[in-house]
Amino acid sequence: MGITDSTRQRRFSAEKMQKLNLFETDQMFCDVYCLRPGQAQHVHTHAGATKFYYVIEGEGLFTVGERRERLGPGAVAWSEPDEPHGVANESAGDLVLLVAMAPNPNR
Repeated sequence: MGITDSTRQRRFSAEKMQKLNLFETDQMFCDVYCLRPGQAQHVHTHAGATKFYYVIEGEGLFTVGERRERLGPGAVAWSEPDEPHGVANESAGDLVLLVAMAPNPNR
């Protein structure tokens, strides 16, 4: 078993969204995404994988399939395999997300 403090895994960049890995197994990965205002993860798909975003801090505009919705702390958005998804920080503050996907596309 591993243990990590996700509050120590935050880093922001003026250039682009930051993806910070918390852990990775053969089955899944779990990251913290840090987005400054105006940054985004463009809408994309993953073949055969389910992905979720959990909002830790801030507010984001999430796209899942045809649906677009603003979500804040405590909210979860997820995509089914092959379903388009993405997130944009259109707010004035930082956005921090816990993100996981299975199966792990990196393995």
